[in-house]
Amino acid sequence: MPDEPSSPAQDFATLYRTTLAPLRRYLARLLGNAAEAQDVAHDAYLRVYPTANTPPADRPEALLYVTARRLAINRLKRRSISPFARDTVNEETAAATAPGVVQLVMARQELTLLEHAIAQLPEGCRTVLLLRKVELLSHREIADRLGIAVSTVEKQHARALRLLRAAWPHETGSGPFPAAPASNPEVQS
Repeated sequence: MPDEPSSPAQDFATLYRTTLAPLRRYLARLLGNAAEAQDVAHDAYLRVYPTANTPPADRPEALLYVTARRLAINRLKRRSISPFARDTVNEETAAATAPGVVQLVMARQELTLLEHAIAQLPEGCRTVLLLRKVELLSHREIADRLGIAVSTVEKQHARALRLLRAAWPHETGSGPFPAAPASNPEVQS
């Protein structure tokens, strides 16, 4: 009984096993992206599978490759029309999740400038600012800890923020924080 006809599901399983790797390679060369090739191959198998239950095709492998090629061409057309509205992200053009070297250097420079500016604050303002922003204490908790009035804490906090804002370099690239002149009454405590 070796001449028994095989079922359409067995034929499709055989087709899948024998063509999966070569089809993905073919599509990867055509699309230039392995992830997209895998998606297109999957779609092609989904479109060819229903024909496995109907009268079988004479050359199912050719049908699969033609279907996959047409799907890939459609994907390439969509890519050329709207390069930013893709179903998948191209690995070469995907946004990096980690900051680049330039961003790291800029962040370190800003942190150094901020530390310098905080160090230049009058002691009372600096203490209140650090308790508020670093230890996340409320104005009431800061007042209790320092033994001063809540209104004094509020004024010191506002003054610290105002002095930091004034010391921060402007968008015009004025460089590091300017040194506060000794005659400025707001800097002296």
